[in-house]
Order: sequence, then C-alpha cells, then structure tokens
Amino acid sequence: MMETIKDIVEVIVVAFVIALVVRGLIIETFVVHGPSMEPTLMDGERLLVSKIAYKLGKPKRGDVVVLRYPLDPSRDYIKRIVAVEGDTVELRLGRLYVNGILQEEPYVLYPGLYNMASLVVPENTVFVMGDHRTDSEDSRFFGPVDVDLLKGKAIVIIWPPKAVGAIK
Repeated sequence: MMETIKDIVEVIVVAFVIALVVRGLIIETFVVHGPSMEPTLMDGERLLVSKIAYKLGKPKRGDVVVLRYPLDPSRDYIKRIVAVEGDTVELRLGRLYVNGILQEEPYVLYPGLYNMASLVVPENTVFVMGDHRTDSEDSRFFGPVDVDLLKGKAIVIIWPPKAVGAIK
C-alpha cells in the first residue's frame, strides 16, 4: 500500500515538473484584453502561444504575436506582424502597403483613414498592428518592435468552446 502511494506521488511530481518545463519553455497561455485584434480575436478569449516559434525560425508577415509592450515591458500586447526587417511599410487612407504593394487584409474590418509616411523596418525589428485599426495602439504609435520583445506566436484559441481553432 505504501509503495503504491509512493508511486502515485512520484508520477504526480514528474507530471508537475514536465508541466513547468512545457509552460516555461514551450507553450504559454494568454488572455486577450480589449478590442484591438477584433474580429480575429475577441476580448476574453484564451490562447496558446508558442514560445519556441522564434527560436526555431524568424517572424513572418501575418503572424499573430504576443509581445512585451515597448513602452512598459511588464505589460503584454497581442498584435499582427505586418512587416519584417528590410520591408518598407506605409499607410495610405488606412490601406497598408508593404514594399509598395497594397496588402490584402480580409481580417481588417475597420481600416480607418490613417496615413503614415513610408518607413523601412530596421534590422531585428518587426512592425505590428492590431486588426481593429481604429482601436489599436501599435507600431504606428510606438514604432517597430525589437524581436527580443516577442514572447511568442499565437497558435490556437482554446476558450471559449465556440471559438476554439487555429489563429489565422
């Protein structure tokens, strides 16, 4: 009987250690706060974020990422990468141009009428924007984001049940 209890405790301890390693190094949960990524992500949705995505590869245009807010790194934001290092990014009447090409962004319902002069994204940075362009504080306001501030790539919605699925 004592040996069975010892075995159970051992399994629980090993499972706990594995869970800590996975959460610390591989996957993290994130809760969406606010409307800046609507309609892609809604306030209160819970996501899984791959913390190893950018250790294995480079950030890409279109990736939805969790990042440390550049003006207060104790806070996390979620945004979409719209341009990467070396890209030229520009806004004309709310429409996004990358390297002079108008971007198709079916996930943007409210592009607004913003204009932004062209900017070359510096090395080791990305330019991020919220999908709800009229209600997002993003690289238009705080500039390109150092890749070291990227916590990971948002990969799947896990809550609520009706929203479960891959993030596009």
